[in-house]
Amino acid sequence: MSLHLPNPFIPQRADPQIMRHKDHYYFIASVPEYDRLELRAADSLMGLREAEPVTLWEKDHSGPLSELIWAPELHRFGQQWVIYFAAAPGREIKEGLFQHRMYALVSDHDDPLVASQWQPPRRVHTPIDSFSLDATSFHHQGKNWYLWAQKDPAIAGNSNLYLAELENPWTLKGPPVMLSKPEFEWECRGFLVNEGPAVIVHGGRLFVTYSASATDENYALGLLWIDEDADLLNPDNWHKSADPVFTTSWENQQFGPGHNSFTTDEQGQPLLVYHARNYTEIEGDPLWDPNRHTRIKPFAWRADGMPDFGVPPADSP
Repeated sequence: MSLHLPNPFIPQRADPQIMRHKDHYYFIASVPEYDRLELRAADSLMGLREAEPVTLWEKDHSGPLSELIWAPELHRFGQQWVIYFAAAPGREIKEGLFQHRMYALVSDHDDPLVASQWQPPRRVHTPIDSFSLDATSFHHQGKNWYLWAQKDPAIAGNSNLYLAELENPWTLKGPPVMLSKPEFEWECRGFLVNEGPAVIVHGGRLFVTYSASATDENYALGLLWIDEDADLLNPDNWHKSADPVFTTSWENQQFGPGHNSFTTDEQGQPLLVYHARNYTEIEGDPLWDPNRHTRIKPFAWRADGMPDFGVPPADSP
């Protein structure tokens, strides 16, 4: 790869997403204060590191969107820009969980950096009114899809992965299906978690990576896949890796890699965008530790068509 990527790529930005659209790269992520949505843009991947962040929206002073603004993602829905994110009414934990719900911010303007053109957040309602977050969206088979993590009170654990077709950027079209729940040992360390899904299509298959377990050194990526022509809403068509596909490297001092997205460099090389820490000694809850840094690494496709994400590389300038 001709482009050298410093590691970390952008410090203190968790849940990172880099989107390449036309001639621009866009970067969005959770900020350590969990209080706003900020976006940066550049005409090169490396340019994102020095790009000035633009605040597009700030949390409310009270109410359902007043705390813990988490995991924003930027997407296109037809000719509109959409930012999906999760927010909570406070920091209290009820029955073991925060009280996040999912929201969509929409702009009809050509330039997503024009803050005044973003419409007020709309709630994305799902059939169960429960802890939900980490939504992503993708276009496939001529349809727009919504993929997210949510707690089902009838299922043990924090969150499972659900998929539904979208009617518009903030409205589901038809009932969702569950694609995955925490079941393997590596998905249940600290907490039973499946969250942070990301989608990539390659070689006749649609792949979904997701993050599992607690957000410390146990955090790791799992993998689902389906034939790209198959019915996405039939859970029987989906396959799930019994082993994680991207995990902590004690040798490289990279801990809890996860909550990824996908992009490409200027030559089209596929890149894995993710966050990880370079230490394990965390005081208190890992969520309040700001040093889940954004990192990027190239990855390859194996001869059998499966992705090979390798090992998280050590810090380097």
